[in-house]
Amino acid sequence: MDHAARIASQRIAAADRLTRLEQQLVELRALRRGEQDDDEHDPDGVPLSEEWSRLEGLRERAVRTLAELDRAAEAAARGEVPTCIRCGAPIPSGRLEARPQALTCVACAV
Repeated sequence: MDHAARIASQRIAAADRLTRLEQQLVELRALRRGEQDDDEHDPDGVPLSEEWSRLEGLRERAVRTLAELDRAAEAAARGEVPTCIRCGAPIPSGRLEARPQALTCVACAV
């Protein structure tokens, strides 16, 4: 699979993940409006506020990932070879296979 195809594949997965997270947030909002909105004292469950915070964090990360993948797709469409923003070296193909939106080489990512 070439670099552009990897970006497209991961973008689809990230968009699906974002859709699922947003649906979970809609469901959580419904719970907060329902009878179960006083869960802070439930010793057996995770408070809705904690779950809300977790889902919001995951949603924000998914939005950032989509933006990163969009930038990588635009660069690939222009024919740019992915290079490290720190040292200028080409980003190894193995790193791009794992993270096609990578902006740094392995050495600079550490």
